[in-house]
Amino acid sequence: MCLGIPGEIAEILSDPPELAMVDVSGVRRAINIGLLEDEDLAPGDWVLIHVGFALSKIDEVEAAAALDFLKSIGEPYEDEIAALRESTIEQG
Repeated sequence: MCLGIPGEIAEILSDPPELAMVDVSGVRRAINIGLLEDEDLAPGDWVLIHVGFALSKIDEVEAAAALDFLKSIGEPYEDEIAALRESTIEQG
């Protein structure tokens, strides 16, 4: 199962510029934010992430509600966080 998980932008990376370092439940990963190029993204903003891509900007209240729900479903959420810990973005 693949879930959309909220993450908080910690840093917008400059090389390449379409990446941001995002904190997802304590796991920090580079996430592609290129799909949100028309958004004004900054550290502290929340985004909904799926398979390494930020799909939409969300507010902190929506992020907290989504995280609470995801934590309540148990194993699928834990599996997704484990997969995130093991993932990397390859730069080519």
